[in-house]
Amino acid sequence: MNGLSAVECYLQDFHQRIVGSTPAAFSKLPAKANGVIHASSYHVLASLIPGETRSATVLDLGCGDGHLLGLLADRRQPGLDLIGVDMSRAELEAARASLPGDVALLNERAQHLSVESGSVQFVLSHMALMLMDDIEQVFSEIRRVLSSRGTVSFIVGRSFLSGPVKQLYVDALRPIAKDEGAQLRFGDPRTQLEDCWAALLSRSFHEVACTDVDVDWTPSPGELWESLSTTYDVDRLSVSGRAALRERFLAALVEVQEHDGRIRTGWGQRLVTAKARRH
Repeated sequence: MNGLSAVECYLQDFHQRIVGSTPAAFSKLPAKANGVIHASSYHVLASLIPGETRSATVLDLGCGDGHLLGLLADRRQPGLDLIGVDMSRAELEAARASLPGDVALLNERAQHLSVESGSVQFVLSHMALMLMDDIEQVFSEIRRVLSSRGTVSFIVGRSFLSGPVKQLYVDALRPIAKDEGAQLRFGDPRTQLEDCWAALLSRSFHEVACTDVDVDWTPSPGELWESLSTTYDVDRLSVSGRAALRERFLAALVEVQEHDGRIRTGWGQRLVTAKARRH
């Protein structure tokens, strides 16, 4: 893949070094959507693929190490064909090692897919679309590969940490990141706003719906830092910058620890679903 942007080059490098960071953060945390508690936000997406479907192709865009595809493959559902697409060879190697051999894995950019037009009934994506460049082209490709009655469903970030922990983290990170010049803008800023999704999808999709997904978490300070230490923000800091952030953040957490020493926080996600417009 030639002509990658600075963000794409960084993401390729990160996921070559740190495989499976997104499932590590979210796969074991219950997620609540529309009043229903799912085993994880990956399970929220998997639940949108009907179990009675006799013949359908599901494409996971930004599939990473294949965690979501694994949930679907574990169904052993006849007629369900699975495709995963990711820019990272290292993530796809991990996916290949864990998934059945009949799951197709493609090392491609979402903006230029080799998948046949109209051949997919469901496109899914977990915590990836908000990172992608040229989001209009991404959705154009999604619509191209979808059948006339196909649907796209994806989860993106809504809020990074909940409760007072968020501000403590921002206050600790901001001066260090500024001093080190560790600034890199990911994706289109419109993907951060619920009101923008209908506009972004309107050209090729209709019946756009947004649903809040809440992931509650009560980690110990050490567990919280371990998770944050493999985020893009922290990864871009120098060794000394990461050490300074860890020291400042853990010290600040003392004021919000519960009686058992744990921290009450979590993640806000957004589930977006839409149906393909007929050409």
